[in-house]
Amino acid sequence: MLTFEQLNAQNDRITELTNVLSKLLSDRQLCDSSITCDLFYQYVDEVKKHLEITDRKLYTPLLTSGDTRMVNVANRFMGGSKEIRRIFNAFLKKWCDPKHHALKVANFEEFSQATDEMFGMVLDRIQDEVEHLYPLLREVRGDNLRAA
Repeated sequence: MLTFEQLNAQNDRITELTNVLSKLLSDRQLCDSSITCDLFYQYVDEVKKHLEITDRKLYTPLLTSGDTRMVNVANRFMGGSKEIRRIFNAFLKKWCDPKHHALKVANFEEFSQATDEMFGMVLDRIQDEVEHLYPLLREVRGDNLRAA
């Protein structure tokens, strides 16, 4: 069973990590610290885990509801998940060295811009989930506690 409380806790954790990392990664000297890198890789794991859970457990009730609006929302979120994964993978390939659990920041300005865009995309996704996806799931399931 997956509850809305658990989903909101995941979103809160991702938001908290985003806020802390935004501060840390805005300082070039802190980008290379092991603590910053640990937090960054924790952030990546949290986002991937959240996307996996939402993809695996949340869309089926909307897709099988018979309601065009709900099907469209589910399709939009599934497409968004694919795009976030694509952007995440491109970011990780360019800026990360997972073997050494490090960041590769050759061009700090470019890295900062890419990081800000990625963080913004994830925070926008979280807001969309809370404002659009979760209310529809509550409606289709008739349950304010259980998401899946």
